Amino acid sequence: MTSALTLPTSGQLASSWPEPPPGSQPLPRELDHLLALRVPGLIATRRHLHSHPELSGNEFETAALIARELSLAGLTPRLLPKGNGVICDVNGRPDGPVIALRADIDALPLDDPKDVAYRSTVEGVCHACGHDVHTSILLGVGMLLAQLADLGELDGRVRLIFQPAEEILPCGSLEVIEAGGLDDVVQIFALHCDPNLPVGQVGLRVGPITAAADNVTVRLSGPGGHTARPHLTVDLVDALGRLITEVPALVSRRVPANSGLLLVFGHASAGTRYNVIPSEASASGTLRVMDRDTWEQAPKIVAQVVRDVIAPTGATVDLEYLRGRPPVCNDSRAIQVLTAATSAALGPDGIAETPQSMGGEDFSWYLEYVPGALARLGVGRSGPNVDLHRASFDVDERAIPVGVRVMVQTALRALAAVR
Repeated sequence: MTSALTLPTSGQLASSWPEPPPGSQPLPRELDHLLALRVPGLIATRRHLHSHPELSGNEFETAALIARELSLAGLTPRLLPKGNGVICDVNGRPDGPVIALRADIDALPLDDPKDVAYRSTVEGVCHACGHDVHTSILLGVGMLLAQLADLGELDGRVRLIFQPAEEILPCGSLEVIEAGGLDDVVQIFALHCDPNLPVGQVGLRVGPITAAADNVTVRLSGPGGHTARPHLTVDLVDALGRLITEVPALVSRRVPANSGLLLVFGHASAGTRYNVIPSEASASGTLRVMDRDTWEQAPKIVAQVVRDVIAPTGATVDLEYLRGRPPVCNDSRAIQVLTAATSAALGPDGIAETPQSMGGEDFSWYLEYVPGALARLGVGRSGPNVDLHRASFDVDERAIPVGVRVMVQTALRALAAVR
């Protein structure tokens, strides 16, 4: 078995690395040639990250690797205060604008069942959302832009943001913002892997492209007792059943149908013995909603419905509603930049329409402060695709140089547009 940092032989690759597609434009200063030389190293970096994932908030070795790679490219990275994320400016023309590009770097608490050389070596932790790909792409972008800056051909500053803790609450994007990550930034862009799109396509959309996502935890309590005499106590298992079956449907009836509100419980727990009514029970899940107005109302609606459903059971209710993230709402001008960049990088056939998803993304918090856009990068593999957040998720690695070309073109066009 090869190590995570060793590329397999060409016969083992899923398919050959693509040449710039028909209709695309070359990167300036022969950067396409430099990218071709860098691709094996970027793939090796992605595989190393995949093999050595770190959970949200604990991305210390990942951040250290990123800082080392950026330093080798002649850049000056700085760690976030906790040491688990990196911000690095590529300094071009000093009087030019500042554009930010963001990649998230954390992994998920899942075992990795894949039979690949770069399978996770960390038990219970896996890059099942493509953040290893995002990180490798942004490293490649930084290397190429550093070359342009050295040649005096970068019309401003490009801030590279390697963000921790996208998968948890509180969101890592808020840490970046607090650390000054958006200081002087006029636009921000990001890519996210999409297994439903083939390599060579990028999904674009003006307006909301993700849903808002909050966490909901309900704890029920009562005196407990014998299952032979439920009338003498509070039957928390029955109350929990009502909570997880009735509340989601009732909440959705309190809002317009086109708001797309979806409350799904992913965890429920009550009791340890077949003949004992427990004194505690709980359920937790996510509330997702497509429009901002309904998201603002959601905590009050959920609280009222939970109380109404549980009241007849006699159980005591403790509701924890944790605000997560609003929808990512892509700015129209930023999408114009991404459209031009994608067409330049991949040709006009590289642009794909993409729907609003029910997934949440904390990139939305950046857009509360500056305009920007999130695009979906095609990473689909041959055969049936595996969705994000499944442990067996993997990508077609040809998407990495594609993503680098798109984001380099995005940075250059964004700088030119606001010059």
